[in-house]
Amino acid sequence: MVTDQQVRRLRQKIMEGNIQEAAAAASGMSVRTARNWQEGALPSEKEERRTWRTRLDPFAAVWAGEIEPILQRDSDGIIQATTILEWLDKRHPAQFKQSQVRTLQRHLRDWRAVHGPDKEVYFPQEHVPGREAQLDFTHGEELKVTISGIPFQHLFFELVMSYSGWRFVDLARGETLESLVKGLQGALWKLGGAPKVARSDNLSAATHELRYSKGRVLNQRYGAVLSHYSIRPSMTNPSSPNENGVAEQAHYRLKSAIAQALILRGSRDFPTAEAYLLFVREEVVEKRNRRAQSKLEEERLYLTPLPPAPVPEYTTYRMKVSKWSIIRVASKTYTVPSRLKGLEVEVRQHADHLEVYYKDKLMEVMDRIHGVGESRIDYRHIIHSLVRKPGAFARYRFRENLFPTQTFRLAYEALCRFRGERADVEYVRVLYLAATTMESDVERALSLLLEAGSPFDYPEVRDLAAPVAPQLPRLALLGVPDLKVYDALLVGGIR
Repeated sequence: MVTDQQVRRLRQKIMEGNIQEAAAAASGMSVRTARNWQEGALPSEKEERRTWRTRLDPFAAVWAGEIEPILQRDSDGIIQATTILEWLDKRHPAQFKQSQVRTLQRHLRDWRAVHGPDKEVYFPQEHVPGREAQLDFTHGEELKVTISGIPFQHLFFELVMSYSGWRFVDLARGETLESLVKGLQGALWKLGGAPKVARSDNLSAATHELRYSKGRVLNQRYGAVLSHYSIRPSMTNPSSPNENGVAEQAHYRLKSAIAQALILRGSRDFPTAEAYLLFVREEVVEKRNRRAQSKLEEERLYLTPLPPAPVPEYTTYRMKVSKWSIIRVASKTYTVPSRLKGLEVEVRQHADHLEVYYKDKLMEVMDRIHGVGESRIDYRHIIHSLVRKPGAFARYRFRENLFPTQTFRLAYEALCRFRGERADVEYVRVLYLAATTMESDVERALSLLLEAGSPFDYPEVRDLAAPVAPQLPRLALLGVPDLKVYDALLVGGIR
């Protein structure tokens, strides 16, 4: 059967000056068929439309009296055929079937086309070179990527130039201001210039909520970053993702391309997050950017030059370390080395880690808390005090953080069964051993003891985890060395 598309292609080829045989071949039809379709109506225009029903309408008896009043009350056009069919089944048991839902859906579609509410219309936009970049975060969990076998919870930051389609992608562990600034600056310096406008939705990282109007306004820090690059901010209306359509479509295509690339790779596991990001950039992003190269070269002519240097990608806090050796950063709790207790420190919060400085000297680097976690207590920071006060372990507010791995937790539960009230003392000593030697060695020792199932305490763990002292070889000297040989070498050599 000949389609409208084939006929249009045939006529286009003939208008371009191709002979009939060539035009027919290009259109996928024989020369004889081509002669019949060189002019006249299209195939779809010659079809006789059926205006009669081939079977009785199962909803005819209830349409006007029961279904149509519901549709008239549905001013937003949200009620579905399945809901109406369930409602009808309660009113008229055994009269309607689930197989009739498609018929009812067509009835609803046709009624709404004539009597229903107006639908939202979208307007295609003309993008100007160098004017706009759209940026946003999108979740990547559906890709089911693992890092060393552990499910990787992550976001993608993506910036897309609206005209050329050039894009920049970065990994983020949370939708934070630091991740936003890091991604934005990474894109601008990779691009080599700045657009006039940066468009986003109402990102919580870029805006803060207005308490009384229940709206959102650009926060000062993000505004300062945009001002540094002479970029004007633009935000979409709430609950209007279509207004950021370039970024939304880019997210869909990015994750679709990554999913396919992972299938070709044969594994979704990566040794590190850095290796995963490198894979995404090389196998997906760079390939797509090469297709946009010609339009990108045109767009670069309209970009604003970059300033001499980027702005810091971290947020700085100054605070005093509490008597519990704790600091609070952005509503999250962290421990620091106890020697800093009572001193004022400077904390630089990056996208994925924190740096703690005392008098401009870096004292500690720790992972940043993302998601639901509210505290990160490093037992190495406090164990020297806790081993002197083991009784504090039982009711320590952050006790759950003092089990570095599941093996340590199982060991503590075993000590509770074997040692009763003395379990806290024994476990704190085990934890001290892990802090002062190698945690992995202590964990290995605990695993062996748990497998054995026999009662144990700190000495057994210490003896099993202690490194084996190297055996030094015994050297036996054969006689006394003759130093005259060496003297002869210095004055003239030995023959």
